[in-house]
Amino acid sequence: MDAESLALLLPPSTLAALADDWLREDCPGLDPGALASGAAPAQAALWAKSPGVLAGRPFFEAVFARVQCQVSWLLPEGARLRPVQQVAEVRGLAHRLLLAERAALNALGRCSGVASAAAAAVEAARAAGWAGRVAGTRKTAPGCRLLDKYALLVGGAAAHRYDLGSLLMVKDNHVVAAGGVDKAVRGARKAAGFSLKVEVECSSLEEAAEAAQAGADLVMLDNFKPEELHATAAALKARFPSLGVEASGGVTLANLTQFCGPHIDVISLGMLTQAAPVVDFSLKLFPEGATPAPYAVCPGPETKCGRSRAWDP
Repeated sequence: MDAESLALLLPPSTLAALADDWLREDCPGLDPGALASGAAPAQAALWAKSPGVLAGRPFFEAVFARVQCQVSWLLPEGARLRPVQQVAEVRGLAHRLLLAERAALNALGRCSGVASAAAAAVEAARAAGWAGRVAGTRKTAPGCRLLDKYALLVGGAAAHRYDLGSLLMVKDNHVVAAGGVDKAVRGARKAAGFSLKVEVECSSLEEAAEAAQAGADLVMLDNFKPEELHATAAALKARFPSLGVEASGGVTLANLTQFCGPHIDVISLGMLTQAAPVVDFSLKLFPEGATPAPYAVCPGPETKCGRSRAWDP
């Protein structure tokens, strides 16, 4: 799916509510900086300072829209970033532009980081010749579920279930509470009706076979070592050809290809939303009529950047 069209998935009212929450978190009361900046018309250049995948344009725009600022993009959603590169320009009153700066950058940086990790995982899987789905999990930042799931899609991964009602997943604690796999799955099937699939987290071939026999649509082989995983998946597919098999637990970008195999349909990685490095962006004001100059690059990690030039002299 084209990354640009993914913005259609985001309800405007939800975007506005998220933007309001982020702005209120950063400025719940008076804004002393407004008297320092004043209310004159201003413009700023958005710079990408680290490589990655650009993701989160709708969230960035939503934050600035709440303070009556306008964003003009120079790159499309899903574009590959190289440091140092101008990505957009933002225009509005100076105090409002600076009020929204951090919330907008936080959203864009996190979203781009998750999308970058997702893209790297998908590329590794495809390079290994595996055609299954790389997916995220519900291990998202509190208050950022929509942003994280959207970022996975921009990066080319599957979002997996959005919430508890999107897919009925029977986990190990459900099995303990119900008194067994069969009872847990049969109870889940009653709740699922015709509209929801049922997936069961399993720790052995025996559990997975019992889940499939009870009517599960998918099984998650959790925390299996690669060699055990592939043998178990092959045995399950031989008995239950239509059963979906997901591998999860302990999967990283470094070992992802070890989990790719002909009997694995989905590989889910919590680290895509838990450990993805944030893409570094910066917003720099420049005078009307001036040309934004490239952001200064640090000579090395041991020194701190000095002030960048905000415009050509």
